[in-house]
Amino acid sequence: MPELDNAEAQYKEQLMLGAVEGEPALGRGPAPSDHYSRHEYDHPAAGWGAARSVARVLEHAGEPLEGFRALFVMNQEDGGFDCPGCAWPDDPSGLKLDLCENGVKHTTWEMAPAKADGAFFADHTVSELAGWSDHDLEAIGRLAEPMSYNAANDKYEPVSWEDAFALVGDTLRSLDSPHRASFYTSGRLSNEATFLYQLWVREFGTNNLPDCSNMCHEASGRALTAALGTGKGTVDLHDWEAADAIWVMGDNAATNAPRMLTWLAEADRRGAQLVHINPLIEAGSRRTIVPHEFVDMATFHTTRVGTVKAQVRIGGDMALLRGVAKAVLEAAENDPSVLDGEFIEHHTLGFEDYRGLVRSTPWPDLVQGSGIPEPEIRRLAESYLRSQRVVISWCLGVTQHEHGVDTVREIVNLLLLRGNIGREGAGPCPVRGHSNVQGNRTCGIDNHPTKEWLDRLGEACGFDPPRQPGLSVVPTIEAMHRGDVKVFVAMGGNFALATPDLPYSFDALRNCDLTVQVSTKLNRSHIVHGKRALVLPCLGRTEKDRQAGGDQGVTVEDAMSMVHISFGMKEPVSPHLRSECAIVAGMARATLPDSRTPWESYVEDYDRIRETMSQALEGFDDFNRRARYPHGFRLSQPARQRVFETASGRAEFSAAALPDDVDPGRGRLMLATIRSHDQFNTTIYSNDDRYRGLKGLRTVVYMNAGDMRDRGLGEFDLVDVTSFSKDGSTRTVYGYRAVQYEIPPGCAAGYMPELNVLCGMADFSTQSGQPVTKHLVVEVTPSASPGPQA
Repeated sequence: MPELDNAEAQYKEQLMLGAVEGEPALGRGPAPSDHYSRHEYDHPAAGWGAARSVARVLEHAGEPLEGFRALFVMNQEDGGFDCPGCAWPDDPSGLKLDLCENGVKHTTWEMAPAKADGAFFADHTVSELAGWSDHDLEAIGRLAEPMSYNAANDKYEPVSWEDAFALVGDTLRSLDSPHRASFYTSGRLSNEATFLYQLWVREFGTNNLPDCSNMCHEASGRALTAALGTGKGTVDLHDWEAADAIWVMGDNAATNAPRMLTWLAEADRRGAQLVHINPLIEAGSRRTIVPHEFVDMATFHTTRVGTVKAQVRIGGDMALLRGVAKAVLEAAENDPSVLDGEFIEHHTLGFEDYRGLVRSTPWPDLVQGSGIPEPEIRRLAESYLRSQRVVISWCLGVTQHEHGVDTVREIVNLLLLRGNIGREGAGPCPVRGHSNVQGNRTCGIDNHPTKEWLDRLGEACGFDPPRQPGLSVVPTIEAMHRGDVKVFVAMGGNFALATPDLPYSFDALRNCDLTVQVSTKLNRSHIVHGKRALVLPCLGRTEKDRQAGGDQGVTVEDAMSMVHISFGMKEPVSPHLRSECAIVAGMARATLPDSRTPWESYVEDYDRIRETMSQALEGFDDFNRRARYPHGFRLSQPARQRVFETASGRAEFSAAALPDDVDPGRGRLMLATIRSHDQFNTTIYSNDDRYRGLKGLRTVVYMNAGDMRDRGLGEFDLVDVTSFSKDGSTRTVYGYRAVQYEIPPGCAAGYMPELNVLCGMADFSTQSGQPVTKHLVVEVTPSASPGPQA
C-alpha cells in the first residue's frame, strides 16, 4: 500500500508501532496475551533451561528430523554448515555439539516449509498483512517463489526470475544517476555473494552500500582503525584460553552470544577474573551449566561466568574506564612497573597527553559520569593490575551512543597502558551479532572505501570503481524520504524494522519507485514497500546449493577473523529458490548487459569467484585451498604482531573529553533498547524472556524500583513513554507496562524493534553515524490508556 490509501490498514500499522493515543501498543511477537507474569530468574544460564527449550523447538519444527540432524552438522568442519545466527567462532578442538539454544532456534526457523507462495498471497492483500504481527508474518513459513507487487489489487503475484531481473535492470538503467539507488546488506550474506554484490553496485557506478554495521558496530570499526590501524578485534579463542581476566561490556552473553558461556566457564575454572560491566544485571553474568558438559548437566553442577559486576549507568562506560585508568596511573606514580613502559615508548603515540588529561579529571566527575562509587572503580583497577593478560570484549551497549567511538577508544587506552595488545591472552574483542557481518565489510560492503581498496578491486576486476563516498543507513533513509534515492535493494535482513523512527522510515521506503528484498521469510520489509516491489526468495544456509559445477560451498568470516567454508545439508524447501550468488548475478547481468564480468561463469562454480577474490582482497591469497582447511584460516592482523597501520605507525592514545550527555535531566530517564532471549535481531520467536523472568509480554519498560516509586507505579502498571529527540521533536508509545528490574536509578530499558519508534532521525551519533538506540532520553508517566487487563 505505497499510497497509504487504506485508512484501516494505516490505523492497524500505527497500533503496531504503539503510536496511537488511547490504544495499547501491540507487540511485534505473537498477539499479546492477557496471561503474563514475571518471576525472579535465579537459575544458571544455558543448562537444562536451554535443553528444554531446544527440545520444544525441535518438537514444533516444520521438519523435526532435519532439525535434530542439524545439531550434529552445524559448525562442523567436515562438510557442515555455519550457524546462520551469531558470529561467535567455532571451537577449534572439534567439539561435536558446538551450538547453542539460539542457534538451534534460528536454524529450525529457517527450515520451515515453504508456504508463502502464490496461493497464500492470492488470499491476502498487503493491506491485510500490514495488520499482522511480525511474528505471524514470519511464522507463515519460507518464501516459495519470486513475487511482484500489483498495485491494482494490492497483492503480491508470482513473477518469473527472468522478468524480475529485467524489472530490476530496466529500472536501474532508467535512473539519471547511479547514486539514485541504494543497496543494503544484512549480516547473513556469504563472502562470495557479498563480493559479487559490491562488484555489481560499483560497476553500476555508486558506493551507496549501507549495511547493518551502520547500526551496530560502526563505532567499533572507526575507533579501532583510528587507534590500531585495523577495524577488527585482535584476539582469537586461544587468547580467551590464555587470559588472566576477561571483561565483558554492554553485552548479555547468554542471549547475544551463548557459546561465549563455554569460554567464560573455562576461564573461571582456571581462576581468571570475569568482569561484567552493564546497566542490567543479566543471567549471563552469574552462573552457567554448559549443555555439552554432560557430567555437569547430570549433576546440576554450575560454574561461575562472572566474578565482578559493575552496574554502570547507561552511557557511563567511558567515565568508568577512565576512572580505572586514573587509578592505574596513580598506582604507577609509586610503582612505574605497573605500566608497560617499553611498549608505551616504542609502540604508542599520545601517552603524555592522555596521562595529563586523566590526571586532571576529578574523581567526582568520574563517579557522576559512570554511576559507580570511587571505591568500586578502584577495585576494578586492582583487578586489572593483578592480571597480566586481559581481553576486553564489548557489544552494542557500548557502541549505540553518541560517544560510542570515544568509548571504544577508551577501551584501547586502558589496554595500551599495560601492553595488553599484540601478545597472547590480551587485546580488544568486539562481539559481532550476525554470522557474517564482519565478512561483509572485509569483502567490500563499505560506503566509504579507501583508495587502496578500490585500486586493488579495479585492477583485479578490470574496471574503474567510483570514488565518491556513498550513503550509509541514516542518509539512505533521508534520501529516500526526500525522493533523491528511488530504488532500494536489500540483501537479507528486515530493514523496515531495524531502522530508527519507524513511521519516517516506512514513508521513505514507500516513496521509492522500486524496492527489492532478497529474503528467506516474509517480514515487515515486504509489507512496507515502494510503488513497485519484488520479493526474491533465496536458499538458506542449511540448504544444498547446486549449480552447473556441482554442489557449492560458501564462506563466512567470524568475529575473530577466521574464514571457513559452509555446505548446506538438506534439499531446498522449494524448487523455485535461487542462491544469493545466482540472484545477485542475475540482477547484475540485467543491469549491466555489456559488463565484461563473467557473471554466469561465477555462478556455475563459486571457486571462480574465490579466485577473483584472492586477487582483489588482501589476505585472501590461495583462497580456495585455505578455505577448505579444517576450521579454515585466520586473516592476518598486523596489530596482533604490534604492527600498527595508522598514520603514525604506532598505536594511538585518544584524549577525548568525557561525554556530558549521560544525565537525562530532572524527571527523565535514559532508555536503552534491548532484545529478549527469545529473539534474534528483529525475528521474535515468542513473547517470553526466560532469563529476565518475563512470560507472555513484550510491551514493557524495565525500571529501577526507586524510579517506579517516584512515579507512583506498581508492577505491570500501564505507562506511556515519550522520547525527546536532538531536534526538539517528541515521540510517544502508549500502554506499555512498568516492570521492576535490577537497573541503576535514572535508567530504563525496553525491547527493540518495538521501541525503535522512539529514536528520531536526528538521534544518530555524529562520531559513527549510528542511531543511538541505547541512549534515548525519555519520560515515563502513568498511562491514560486502559490497556489490556492482566
